[in-house]
Amino acid sequence: MHPFKHTIYGAMVVLLSFTACKKEDIKPETSTEAKAVLSIQFDNIAGDRNLQLNTGVYTNAAGESFNISLLQYFISNIKVTNSSGQEFVVPADSSYFLVSEANAASQFVKVKVPEGDYQSLSFVLGVDSLRSTMDISRRTGVLDPSGGMGDGMYWGWNSGYIFFKMEGESAAAPADPSGQHKFRYHIGGFGGYSVPTLNNIKRIMIDLRAGGIAKVRQGREANVHLMADILKVFNGTRTISIAANPTVMFSDFSIQVANNYTQLFHHDHTEN
Repeated sequence: MHPFKHTIYGAMVVLLSFTACKKEDIKPETSTEAKAVLSIQFDNIAGDRNLQLNTGVYTNAAGESFNISLLQYFISNIKVTNSSGQEFVVPADSSYFLVSEANAASQFVKVKVPEGDYQSLSFVLGVDSLRSTMDISRRTGVLDPSGGMGDGMYWGWNSGYIFFKMEGESAAAPADPSGQHKFRYHIGGFGGYSVPTLNNIKRIMIDLRAGGIAKVRQGREANVHLMADILKVFNGTRTISIAANPTVMFSDFSIQVANNYTQLFHHDHTEN
């Protein structure tokens, strides 16, 4: 991870729903091309500063100071598009990752894609409804609700994954029984099992052309360096106040938080 932040540039387009594969898509089960590793780095920041758990103090658009004690989120359903417009879908069983600020290694998401020059990529922030309702035997690794979930990214009472989890302290938050001023944003909701419920699944597309396309080749590892600006959770489409909303979980207001966090990601540069 770079100690200093470069000027953030590039473009980002947010897609809020899944789209059907185009005719030129390269389906993972049929592609026979040689594959190589593509790394996607999720570099968590707060504005123009590196995010530091517990010790960093930041200010949101509502003028509220806060720190972050926990930040983690699911990245899934990764797709890349090459310079010819062909899209490669990373096989589903290899396309679920939990990014944690407390775990530096988790911030490098690595997938195998056909060799080529890629001008854009997209991913889901969250866990799609198909995987969320799949038999438990198909939900392993970071998705296993019964094991390896010590970080608490699954609601047992609600039978669903927490897509995005951010916790911290702020004087703007009311004091709890222990006297601490904590805020908690646990955002999930895949649309419901049998009846419609909250759907906070977000697909995000990143255009790599301005910051450098990814040249994926065997024998070396291309790394797409993305910045994830957590201030956007508060300062996105809607200004969110900690004082007014210190705890957001499975409620209608979570839609506002989810709409904001689609603006988290910006392409900084690519290392080929």
